[in-house]
Parts: sequence; structure tokens; C-alpha cells
Amino acid sequence: MKTDIEIQKNVMDELKWQPFLNSSEIGVAVKNGIVTLSGIVDSFSKKLSAERAAKKVAGVRAIAEDIQIGVSPAYWRTDAEIAEAVLNALKWHSAVPDEKIKIKVEDGNVTLEGELEWEYQRVNARTAIQNLSGVRSVINLITVKPRLSAFELEQKISAAFRRNATVDASKVNVSTVGSKVILTGKVRSLIESEDAEDVAWAAPGVYNVENKLTVEEPELVY
Repeated sequence: MKTDIEIQKNVMDELKWQPFLNSSEIGVAVKNGIVTLSGIVDSFSKKLSAERAAKKVAGVRAIAEDIQIGVSPAYWRTDAEIAEAVLNALKWHSAVPDEKIKIKVEDGNVTLEGELEWEYQRVNARTAIQNLSGVRSVINLITVKPRLSAFELEQKISAAFRRNATVDASKVNVSTVGSKVILTGKVRSLIESEDAEDVAWAAPGVYNVENKLTVEEPELVY
């Protein structure tokens, strides 16, 4: 089992490995395997990248994220300018039906609402705008229409886990309540837990994924 000091060093090294990030802007503290990230970055996408980098490190059991976004004056935009940029980004993204999405911008915080047929469309709507100048956060309230029965959802997701190289399907259990998916079992890292959740979200008609997967302690090798 890794010590908190070892985990802290590994997380800091992973942050330095990311070319998109300036690791000196991000503080890392660890207690009982729980990593707290702090500091100030100049974009929402950098905040997401720091969180994802920390999740890749073995031994990390949870992330407490306290990174603030301080938009540089050179990249500051009014809410009207941000809203126009968001509309254009969604319009030019071929995988996003922009006419079905409603947008609200307040103090650089973008809220997306609407109803779509696939989770990948919901995800693409967010990723299409998270790198835009002036965006401080993206609140994605878009819902997905239910399309399959609970049994069909469970079968499709279980089959997808068996095909996935990064998820140990033998340790992940899938149950459904209507179009809600519940994941239980054990994974080797937070990033594997996230990958399993992504697989579940990819099933058509899923509107909620409850991730109850736990990260098991890595075995020591002598």
C-alpha cells in the first residue's frame, strides 16, 4: 500500500507530465489516499485536465477539488460574447444537434439544457465549449431520452464491459432501474472507475449512472 507521501509525489509527477498544465500553479495534498488539488488556473479545461491526471495515479481513492479559475484579462469575455461563442461552437460540431439545446451564461458559467437521444451527444456538447475563452464552468443539464428496456440496457452494458480492455468485467456488476444504471464492485483505480462509468453512459437511453464502484488497495510486490 502506498503512503500518502508516495501518492503525493506520483500525482505531482503526473501533473508535470501533462504538457497542457503548468504544475507550479497546482497544489497537491494527500490524506488517507484522498487527494486535494488547489491553486488557480486560467481555464476550465485545465481544471478538468488536472483532475483527470490525478485520477490516473494508483492508490488515489478520491479527489477533493479546490482549483479556482482566474481568467486572464486578455481572455476575459462578456456573457453575451461567451453565449455567441457557445452557439457557434455547438452549431459547427457535427455530432451535436444544436437546435435542441438551450444555453444560459452567467458570470462565465455556462448552463446547457435540452433533451437528446444519445449520451455521446450530451458529452460532445460539453467538450465543444469547455475550451472557449472566458468559460469558467459548464453545468450540463441536458437529459437523454429513454430508449431501451431495463433488461436490454443491462445486457448491452455487460457486453460492452467484456469488450473493453481497460475494465475488468469480472469485478464490475451492472443492475438497472428503468433507465438508471447502478455499478457495483471493485476497480484498480479511479480512472478505471471513470472508464466503466463512461461505458455505461454510452448505452442508448441511459439518463442516470450511479457509480458505487470502490477502488481496491494495490497489492505490494516484493
